Amino acid sequence: MKKIYSKNADYQKLEVLKTNRNKRYKYGEFLVEGVRNINEAIRNGWRFSSLIYSEELGLSEWGKKIIKTVQTRENLILTGELMRQLSGKEETSELLAVMQMRKDSPDTLHLPENPLIVLFDRPSNKGNLGTLIRSCDALGASALLITGHAVDLYDPAVVTAGMGSFFSLPVLRLSGNGQIEAFLSGMQQRYPGFRAVATTAHRQTPLYKERLDGPCILFIGNETDGLCQRLYELADTLVSIPMAQGCSASSLNVSCAATVLLYEIMRQRSEK
Repeated sequence: MKKIYSKNADYQKLEVLKTNRNKRYKYGEFLVEGVRNINEAIRNGWRFSSLIYSEELGLSEWGKKIIKTVQTRENLILTGELMRQLSGKEETSELLAVMQMRKDSPDTLHLPENPLIVLFDRPSNKGNLGTLIRSCDALGASALLITGHAVDLYDPAVVTAGMGSFFSLPVLRLSGNGQIEAFLSGMQQRYPGFRAVATTAHRQTPLYKERLDGPCILFIGNETDGLCQRLYELADTLVSIPMAQGCSASSLNVSCAATVLLYEIMRQRSEK
C-alpha cells in the first residue's frame, strides 16, 4: 500500500496510462474505471496491478470487498483532489484499477465447435471499436480480431464504450496480412467448411440470402476506406445490408452495420 499526496512520479504514471498509448504498451498496463468494468475483469480472470482509491472520499461495502479480496502488486491511496482529477467521471469513481494487458496470441483463444470470428480492419474510432466489442459479446461472437494501424484497444474510451464486454470477449490484434492469412489457414484446417465473409456497401448478395450458420469469420471494414483489397481477395463471399428503397443513406455506421450482420448470423444459427 502506498499513499500519494502530490503529482509525483507514481501519480504521473497513472496519468500517462490514461492518456499516452506508447506508455501503456511500455508498461503493459492500462487504467480501468467503473463498477461494471472492474466486476467483469474479476469475473473473467484479468490480472490487477493496483487498486486506486481515496480514504477522504470513502468506500462503499462493494469497494471495501474488492480491496480485501482482489490480489494486486500494490494498492495506491490518493488524496480526494488527486482522485477527482484522475477519474474521468463527473461523479468521481470510488475505485479505479491498473490492469495488465493480455497477450495477442491466437493460441490463447478457446473456440467452440461452431465459431464466429469478427475481424475489424483498421478501426479508427474509439467509440465504434468499443461498441463493436459490446455487440460481438451480446450476439455470440467467439472473438474479435483487430488488424493494421488502429486506435488503441486499451484506450479508456474503448474500455468504457465496451460496457463490461471488453473483459469477457477475447480480442486480439494482428499486425499484418501474414498473420491474418496464417490465422485463416489454421481455422480452415481445424474447421471444415470454415468461410470468410466480407461486407460491402455496394449491392451484393443480401446477407439474409447467404447461409451463415456454419463456422465463419466476418470481415468489417474501416469507417472511411472500407476493407483493404487483400481481405476482399481472401473472402469466400461478399454480402451487403439491403437499404430501404428511396432512402438517402448510402451506408450505415460501421458498428451499426456489424450489429445487423451479427444479428442475422445469430438468427440463422438459432433456427439451425
